[in-house]
Amino acid sequence: MASDAELARESRAWPFQEAEKLIARLDKRGNDKGHVLFETGYGPSGLPHIGTFGEVMRTTMVRRAFAVLSDVPTRLVAFSDDMDGLRKVPDNIPNRQMVAQHLGKPLTDIPDPFGTHESFAHHNNARLRAFLDDFGFEYEFYSATECYRSGRFDDALRRMLECYDDVMAVMLPTLRDERRATYSPFLPICPKTGQVLQVPIIAHDADAGTVTYEDSDGNKTEVPVTGGHCKLQWKPDWAMRWYALGVDYEMSGSDLIDSVKHSSRICKILGADPPDGFHYELFRDEKGEKISKSKGNGLTIDEWLTYASPESLALFNYQSPRKAKRLYFDIIPKTVDEYLTFLNKFREQDGKERFANPVWHIHGGNAPQEDVPISFAILMNLAGVCNTEDKAVLWGFIERYVTGATPENHPMLDRLVGYALAYYRDFVKPNKSYRAPTDTERAALEELAATLEGMAAGTAAEDIQFEIYEIGKRHGFEPLRDWFKALYEVLLGQSQGPRFGSFAALYGVAETATLIRRALKGEDLSAA
Repeated sequence: MASDAELARESRAWPFQEAEKLIARLDKRGNDKGHVLFETGYGPSGLPHIGTFGEVMRTTMVRRAFAVLSDVPTRLVAFSDDMDGLRKVPDNIPNRQMVAQHLGKPLTDIPDPFGTHESFAHHNNARLRAFLDDFGFEYEFYSATECYRSGRFDDALRRMLECYDDVMAVMLPTLRDERRATYSPFLPICPKTGQVLQVPIIAHDADAGTVTYEDSDGNKTEVPVTGGHCKLQWKPDWAMRWYALGVDYEMSGSDLIDSVKHSSRICKILGADPPDGFHYELFRDEKGEKISKSKGNGLTIDEWLTYASPESLALFNYQSPRKAKRLYFDIIPKTVDEYLTFLNKFREQDGKERFANPVWHIHGGNAPQEDVPISFAILMNLAGVCNTEDKAVLWGFIERYVTGATPENHPMLDRLVGYALAYYRDFVKPNKSYRAPTDTERAALEELAATLEGMAAGTAAEDIQFEIYEIGKRHGFEPLRDWFKALYEVLLGQSQGPRFGSFAALYGVAETATLIRRALKGEDLSAA
């Protein structure tokens, strides 16, 4: 009988392929730490967005896959580059004028514009950590400011100073002429202003552990590179972090391919092997533009979780990580229903099929056991037909459709009802546009209403769907999808909708027949 590791490899799921690469790395290079270190990086210059969460989620998926294939312990570090100097005030924060007065200072030295934490970085770090904690990630949070100022990075910074010329040889060819004139791996923190300075380094002393720069008034200032008196430019910083912490695996966006190459070269100069990883494609907003923390375009974590579960968000991140995907509100319903489909399949699967199912990677193999027999799309349309934002109204239909179902014994379905009502309220209801049926559609609708009126309560969805198909064929709809489009536009006020037989089974055959009769009379269906 095949072992879990063998079945996992046979699944060819991308997290297992990544885990195999990491095992090959350990076999080749050894591992004297006694554990494997995964890392994700975060720049807290703006509010966390889904891309940030996605990197932690995907890394966790590889970590879970690695645990199936290897007995070597693992750790995950979520690292915040919160000592960076703020170069631009984000567009989506309050008190922007106040923040503008602190441009150039480390993010941990800028007051919190939200007024809830000791600094802007602490606020944004807390937002990220709160979500990671709510989702149940196992991780260790590292702050760049704490690592620099506590001395944790001191040895690595001294090593960077020893390799100063070699690091410059890597970086200078990558820069424009004007940038080369002022570039240094080390950025002194000005003792007078507290700003992170991008100034030429006129001298560096590896024995003393210092760098010297000329400030704006012409005075020469010598500062130690340790103890938080300097920080590194981000590519050398990334390499130094890999070296100092012993990072084995870190993934990054496709926009950082060249940066990974440069940082990897510097890491080798320092004396360590750079981590393994892979490049994922970036999310895009509804206009196809890259999502930016400072712009606040695309979706925030909180916005997704208003309308859908964390599990659906995890599925969106799991699917096709090397493919650019549009991240906007209209992808939420489809993703929720895809998650439910995978969850239902997972219960029927075993062996490598389970390891290939995204649900295994989302839940680490411990998938929820609750059956969810109703799709998100149907719940949204039920809310529309009932013209309600009251969960109790929808549960009245659900309890009749699913024998013995209650919010208490179906908590996942209950949450889904809440998400569906919120999504309907904010996105579907404002855009509903009903139309009158054509003569051909009217005749077909008359027959459908009569057919439904002749059905017994509790008729199966498949039987209802069969009759709908047959009526569409008899009335000459070609292609047949035009018949279903007519049902959606006339009865639901939208061009797309759920499997109509399933909707009618949930709403009730008599109630659906009444809905059709109201539409044929020209009544306002936007009113309950």
